[in-house]
Formats: sequence, structure tokens, C-alpha cells
Amino acid sequence: MAETLFYLLGALALAFAVGVVRARMPLFSVLSLLGSFFCLSGIYLLLGFPFLAATQLLVYAGAIMVLFLFVIMLLNLGDEAQLERHAGLSLSGRRLFVGGTAAALLGIVGLAAAQMNTTFVAGEVPQGRALDDLPTLAGLLFTRYMLPFEAASLLLLATMVGVIVLAKRQRGTSAVEAEAEAPALPAPPLSSGAPR
Repeated sequence: MAETLFYLLGALALAFAVGVVRARMPLFSVLSLLGSFFCLSGIYLLLGFPFLAATQLLVYAGAIMVLFLFVIMLLNLGDEAQLERHAGLSLSGRRLFVGGTAAALLGIVGLAAAQMNTTFVAGEVPQGRALDDLPTLAGLLFTRYMLPFEAASLLLLATMVGVIVLAKRQRGTSAVEAEAEAPALPAPPLSSGAPR
């Protein structure tokens, strides 16, 4: 039963991942990514990593997806006129062939790597603890991996600031263009008499 559920969730995650790339509307792309995150969380639960599954849902499906939706709505990427300007960027024809060929080559390399006789030495899990023991993970995160953790947070912050700056610049130029394209309104007639 667990193996069937694993393969079902894996196939759904792949289908949602294809939906991320194939969706014409960015909002549908984000929703497909959300479905992929949920499927991955289910896979983590099946493999015995409850903390990783909860983190996947809270961090990625919660915070990051809200950030993506905020950026899409801020940049107004759901506008049909904007999508028509970028219609040539869809995945079709030659791009689909190149992507499929790259995926096939990656699969062949993965199969070749799986046939190699490589042994990995894993540390033993202490008795009474899970594989994703929270105190152990926290200790590693804030000691050995503190610099990459902080670098990732600074990268996310810089990305967010850059998106806001680009959105403000785009809104400023579109307001100037709209003002330049608007027809001039005639001035109201001046009254020569005093108000009665």
C-alpha cells in the first residue's frame, strides 16, 4: 500500500511540475507548484520524515507560495495583454524537443549512476530517535550550517527588494505612458461675472 501511494504521489508531483512549466497563466503555474509541494510533503511522510514534511508545508507551501502570489499580483502578470506580448515564450515545438531531450539524457545519466557500485557510509541513528530528530537538526543548522542558512535568507531578502524596486519602476513608467497617451481635456470656460 505504501509503495503504491509513493508511486502515485511521485507521478502526481511530476504532473504538477509539468503543469508549472506548461501553464499559460502565472497564477495557474503557482497553483501547480503548490500541488507539487503537497505531493512532496506526502512523500516525505511516507519515508518517515515528519519534520521535513511539516517544514515543506509551512515554509514552501505557506510562506514562499504567498510570496510568489504577492509578486504575481503586484506585477499584474495575469493580464491577457501582457501574456500576448510574451506568447512566443511558451514551451512548444523546438523548445519542447530540447527540453525532452535534456530530460532523457538526464534520465540516462541517472540510470548509469544507479548501476555504479558506490557505497555510502551513514552514521547510526541513536536509539529512540527519528531520522529527522529536531534537536539534532537545530544543532547542525545553527552551528555547522549557519553561514549557508544566513546566506540563503539574505538572498531571499535581496530578491524580494529587487522585485519591489522593479515593480515600482514599472508602475512609474506605465503611469507616465498613460498620462502621455491620455487626450488633453479642454479647459473650463472662465466666467466673467461674479457668482450670484
